[in-house]
Amino acid sequence: MRLLQALFFPPEQPGGVSSMIPHLQEKFSSARWEMEIFSLPKRIRGKGREEIVFETFDWTQYADSPIVQKYMQTYRDYLWWTRLRLQKPYDLIHAHHPIAALAMKTVFPNTPILQTTHSSYERELILNGKIEEGGAEHRFLVSIYRELEARTDQMITVSEAFRKYIAAYIKHPEHVKVMPNGYDERRFKPIAHENEVPQLITVCRLVPAKGLDILLQACSILKQRQIPYVLHLIGDGPSREDLEQMASELGVYDDTIFYGYTLHPEEFMPFFDIFVLPSRAEAFGSVFAEAALCGLALVGTQVGGIPEQIEHGVNGLLVPPDQAEALADALEQVIVDPAYRYEMSRTACDKAKSQYSLDRVAIELKRLYLSYESRGQQTV
Repeated sequence: MRLLQALFFPPEQPGGVSSMIPHLQEKFSSARWEMEIFSLPKRIRGKGREEIVFETFDWTQYADSPIVQKYMQTYRDYLWWTRLRLQKPYDLIHAHHPIAALAMKTVFPNTPILQTTHSSYERELILNGKIEEGGAEHRFLVSIYRELEARTDQMITVSEAFRKYIAAYIKHPEHVKVMPNGYDERRFKPIAHENEVPQLITVCRLVPAKGLDILLQACSILKQRQIPYVLHLIGDGPSREDLEQMASELGVYDDTIFYGYTLHPEEFMPFFDIFVLPSRAEAFGSVFAEAALCGLALVGTQVGGIPEQIEHGVNGLLVPPDQAEALADALEQVIVDPAYRYEMSRTACDKAKSQYSLDRVAIELKRLYLSYESRGQQTV
């Protein structure tokens, strides 16, 4: 069976899908399966000129928005690159971004197209202050869900919470499958260690949606309570300068290390103690599963797919978003009680291995792909 995994970002980029698909390819390495990975290189910009028409709505009513214009030009670029590079038939295409899915269906109209939505672009833009809720850009982006439903053969999301979210924008949410991402255990190696001062770590893009301002406030509260810790922030983004200034103003800069972007954080995550990320929105929160597989205790927020991974008090702690005091209380619990921290981290690791293993995902995907095998092939 000839398969194409259509990504948006190149697979070396950070993120749940990019950390999963290249490793998934090994699971399909046999005479029965032939899998390729496709994405749009960063250097491809402004190449596409194709006229775009959606089946379910008129996008031109939003054309005055620069954000919509950029989205549509990226769609055209993806179409241009797809037509240029893909010249052979596939039995099935699995897309991991709305642009990838719609472009593939345009180029391969008779090939089954499966679409997994891994995150909510519009929610991130709202939380990051880029667009207004209910504004033109928001209405345009949520309209894409209905277009995906109309044109693709199967919609998939990574959490039950995200399926409920998109239910407001499509006709048949009951047809959407939920399939969390999977992770190759061999990439994550917990290491027995003793840190004299508990080490907190977070890995994310430095943007308002991740709630790192709340984390710094919580760390300030910990310092006032004379609770020892060191915070490691791995990632980069437009909020970095503001966060560094905030850490200085709160008096926690000397206890905080800003690493910037790091390609393989899982290689040194096992040397830390507690993973914390007070996100304001997460479709799934892949980094929690990755941290669990590294043997870290988990502290997260009650948003999106995070509560589907963390059972409060069993394999981690959950707090409401935007509540620095509650976050400080949770962090204090796991900082001052190493035995409790260890027990939760072990339970979190066991759950991640059983529910989010790459082998499980590969089996589910093979079963799903084979159900479409009889639908034939499509040439460009």
